[in-house]
Amino acid sequence: MTDLKRTPLFEVYQESKGKTIDFGGWELPVQFSGIKAEHEAVRTKAGLFDVSHMGEIEVKGSESIAFLQRMLTNDVLKLPIGGAQYSVMCYENGGTVDDLIVYKKSDGDYLLVVNAANIDKDFNWLKANRIEKVEINNVSEQYAQLALQGPLAEKVLQKLAEKDDLSEIKSFRFKEHVNLNGTDAMVSRTGYTGEDGFEIYCAGAEGPKLWRDILQAGEEEGVLPIGLGARDTLRFEAKLPLYGQELSPNITPIEAGIGFAVKTDKEADFFGKAILREQKEKGAPRKLVGIEMADRGIPRHGYPVYSGGRLIGEVTTGTQSPTLMKNVGLVLVDKEYAELGTEVEVEIRSKRLKAVVTATPFYKRSR
Repeated sequence: MTDLKRTPLFEVYQESKGKTIDFGGWELPVQFSGIKAEHEAVRTKAGLFDVSHMGEIEVKGSESIAFLQRMLTNDVLKLPIGGAQYSVMCYENGGTVDDLIVYKKSDGDYLLVVNAANIDKDFNWLKANRIEKVEINNVSEQYAQLALQGPLAEKVLQKLAEKDDLSEIKSFRFKEHVNLNGTDAMVSRTGYTGEDGFEIYCAGAEGPKLWRDILQAGEEEGVLPIGLGARDTLRFEAKLPLYGQELSPNITPIEAGIGFAVKTDKEADFFGKAILREQKEKGAPRKLVGIEMADRGIPRHGYPVYSGGRLIGEVTTGTQSPTLMKNVGLVLVDKEYAELGTEVEVEIRSKRLKAVVTATPFYKRSR
C-alpha cells in the first residue's frame, strides 16, 4: 500500500489498531474495534472520525458571491458570516459534479469542503469557470479534519474548549479560532452520520495531537475511533448521499432526493438550472427510494432492480442496518415504481428476490 496517500493522522491508526484499506487511492481505516460496535457508539455515545482526506478549496475576492451563485445550486446569498450550507455543483445537463459544504468566513472569503475523490476534478471545474476578481486555491494539504459525532459529542469536546461555549454553535454554524487544549481549530456543527456533532478543522501537523486529546477526553463516555465501515452504515441509515453511489454525473440532485439544496427560484443562472427546475416542477424521471428485503438477501451497490420482468433501476447502497437489524437498501428506480408499498425484485447472485419500497430515512434521531 506504499503508493496510497495518507492523511496527517495515519500514525494514530496504528495506536488504535485500525485496519486500513485502499479507499479511492487513500490508505484509510475501515474499522478499529468492529463496524457494529463503532456504529452503536456513534448512535448512543460518540465516535471520532479522521476525515482529513476530504478536500478544502478557498474561493476569495470581491466577485466570489456572484461566482458561487453561478457554480452552486443553493442560494449562497442567504448564507451569513459564520454559516455553513450544503450545496451541489452540477453540469449543464443537471448531472452532479459533486456535493459539498460551503463555509462563509467573511464577505469575499469562502471555504468549500468537497469529496476526496473529486478534489482535482472540482478544483479544475471551478478554475475553468472562474470570473474576474475571484481567486481559487486548493488548500487541502494544509488541513486535518476530524469529526466527533454522537449525542455526547458536545459534552466531550467542551472539555477541551475552556474559553468557548460550544452550545452557542448551532446546526450549520461554525466558529473559527476555537482553542481545543492548545490546538487552534475551526469548529463546525455539521456531520455525516444523522447525529449531532462537530467537524473540526486544524493545521495538518496538529491533527494527531487533537485526535489523542479527544479520545482521552471521551474515555469516560465511551468514545471510540470510527472507521469507514461504520461511517457508511451511519450515513446510509440517515439517507445521506454518497458521491459515486447516490450522486454522479448521470444522477441529478433532484433524482437523489436532495432538492432542498437546489434553489431554482434564485435569480442567478447556475449550471443545470433549466433541467433541474423542470424536474422540480414536473418530477424527475427517476427517484431514490428505500427498500426492505422480503426474501433473505442483502442488496448491494449496482444490483439491478426489476418489476414484472422489467429492469426499473438499481441499488445505490444496501446493507443490513445495524440499528434496524433488517436488510435494506436505497434504489434509484423509474418514478412510477417509487410509491410506498410497491413490490420489486432485486437480482442477487442470479436470483430475483422480493423487496418492498419503504419509508426513508431508515433512522432519524430524536431531538
